[in-house]
Amino acid sequence: MSEDTLLEVKDLSVAFTQGGRTGTAVNRISFNIKKGETVALVGESGSGKSVSALSVLKLLPYPAASHPSGEILFRGQDLLSASDNEMRKVRGNEISMIFQEPMTSLNPLHTVERQVSEILKIHRGMSDTAARERVLELLTQVGIREPETRLASYPHQLSGGQRQRVMIAMTLANEPELLIADEPTTALDVTVQAQILKLLKELQAERGMAMLFITHDLGIVEKFADRVCVMTKGEIVEQGLVREIFDNPQHPYTRHLLAAEPKGQPPVQDESRPVVMEADDLKVWFQIKRGFLRKTVGHVKAVDGIDVRVREGQTLGIVGESGSGKTTLGLALLRMISSTGRIAFKGQEIQENSWKEMRPLRRDIQIVFQDPFGALSPRMSVADIVGEGLQVHFPQLSAEERDRKVAGALEEVGLDAETRHRYPHEFSGGQRQRISIARAMVLEPKFVMLDEPTSALDMSVQAQVVDLLRDLQRKHGLAYLFISHDLKVVRALANEVVVMRQGKVVESGLAADVFDNPQTDYTKALMAAAFRLETAEEGVVSE
Repeated sequence: MSEDTLLEVKDLSVAFTQGGRTGTAVNRISFNIKKGETVALVGESGSGKSVSALSVLKLLPYPAASHPSGEILFRGQDLLSASDNEMRKVRGNEISMIFQEPMTSLNPLHTVERQVSEILKIHRGMSDTAARERVLELLTQVGIREPETRLASYPHQLSGGQRQRVMIAMTLANEPELLIADEPTTALDVTVQAQILKLLKELQAERGMAMLFITHDLGIVEKFADRVCVMTKGEIVEQGLVREIFDNPQHPYTRHLLAAEPKGQPPVQDESRPVVMEADDLKVWFQIKRGFLRKTVGHVKAVDGIDVRVREGQTLGIVGESGSGKTTLGLALLRMISSTGRIAFKGQEIQENSWKEMRPLRRDIQIVFQDPFGALSPRMSVADIVGEGLQVHFPQLSAEERDRKVAGALEEVGLDAETRHRYPHEFSGGQRQRISIARAMVLEPKFVMLDEPTSALDMSVQAQVVDLLRDLQRKHGLAYLFISHDLKVVRALANEVVVMRQGKVVESGLAADVFDNPQTDYTKALMAAAFRLETAEEGVVSE
């Protein structure tokens, strides 16, 4: 190892043994990270990125996991042969890790202060008073406003960006030399993503820290990393300086990744198409109750007087940050939560409909959720999942007819009908989302609410799902309400856009006009963060 090399991974392999069978997840990869340098490990789900990163800290499920070959040298010490006591000194002190989903990484039963101070007390032996002072300092450094008011907060009381900032504070508590960031911005809005990346860069510059940045988003890599390693099927197929790889990719897989952004044109605006779903002055206000008698002292105005129209064969995109009211608006339109204002489906007033009166309309009004794994029952086969709606809305169908419809729906979304007897865990993330789409489409709906359906997917899989949704819309004349914080996907699908912030419409109109010529500072900040990964203007976007 050269003097400025902090971490060197040499000929590393990772294998997993289950049920007597052994499979290789990572096959003889090699790379290094220099002091103060950012190296990006990119590739799609299942490529071996996270497994490689977890190997550095020996966090894999041993003994099921093993290393048939390789060394991981940190400042010359082979971590793979280090004892548990030696690894405890390395973890947190010298190498720290930020995980993808902060809500699952933070303990829901412990306050922010307890979770951050615990690290300081264990590794530094700090007293309660000294730990509290250091926690406040760390929370200030990571950009949490009024940190004193957040010490007693629990993870569920924080926004996604705030939770990720707390995770960063925890990882930086002991001033590590190497930070491993595993998809730290995937679940965040574009503006919050830009803020977190800027924060990491600033902290890295201040501390001279090296970083291993794991992501599937090449847009981030281009702006953020010094060098990049491209992984697929457990192997690094190309590595080098970011600028060289982006300007002149050599491997076909690298070229495939660079070309994987959602493309194509949204439906042409057509005012003559009939309106499928509409709402006027729609409001969803949640009461704020305080005191012993639980008196109402105010309201959270999640949706505050919004008008929408979605036409047959058209797509209305709803964009904005987390907490802006996007999903609440969609759920109110579907009459899944209480609201006030006028709602009409195909000209029929439905705001006053009872649950029983809404049930026959449910076959025509469907929803596809953000997380396909959470939306699909792990105990049901794909045939049962897709066919469940047919049993409810078409009870007259025989078992054979229902099975034929299920097979047809799966084939229509690009899945092999023979796989319908498998279970959700046997499919990839993209395949699971196709199953969710098939479950909605088998009922031949007229209106579909798509709530962040591509945010959890790899870039190339996103592009495939966008193409699929566009094809289904064209074939069946579907009306889409497409909710997303990923403006690149919205641009490829929506012909009209509504920009929301704090329950209100900030800007709306034809998608081409909103994207190419935004009128408000907030929309300009969203566009800048989405398409150039620049930090939003001070004061325009806030946690």
